Amino acid sequence: MPSNVQELRPKSPETEKITINLGFVDLGHVDLMVQEGFYSNRTDFIRTAIRNQLERHADVVRQSTARKSLDLGLRNYTRENLEAARRAGEMLHINVLGLATIAQDVTPELARIVIASVSVLGALHATPAVKAALADRMR
Repeated sequence: MPSNVQELRPKSPETEKITINLGFVDLGHVDLMVQEGFYSNRTDFIRTAIRNQLERHADVVRQSTARKSLDLGLRNYTRENLEAARRAGEMLHINVLGLATIAQDVTPELARIVIASVSVLGALHATPAVKAALADRMR
């Protein structure tokens, strides 16, 4: 990035890294599929397998998402959002399937005052101090 250009907001990652353990035979099968040209690499195989399973169970996921009142996708909570909720005397119940982000400028004190519960299926990005402040409210 040139020295005269400032990044106003860091870009959120679009993926989250996970680690899995596979048996040697399963791993060998994956490598064989890659070697035979069905997939470009191990990651491609694993992503495809996960997408296929999610598609296979899409109806159940859709019903469960509606039943649990989950926000789907990316949900960002700014300091301004939380301040407005505090002024209105509201408590927030964060229920997200995807990525929930609590802005870097949100203090642990503000988070505790306004956020009643946190349930994230996916990833929660917040400062370590905010996560610690909300630890007893996470499901």
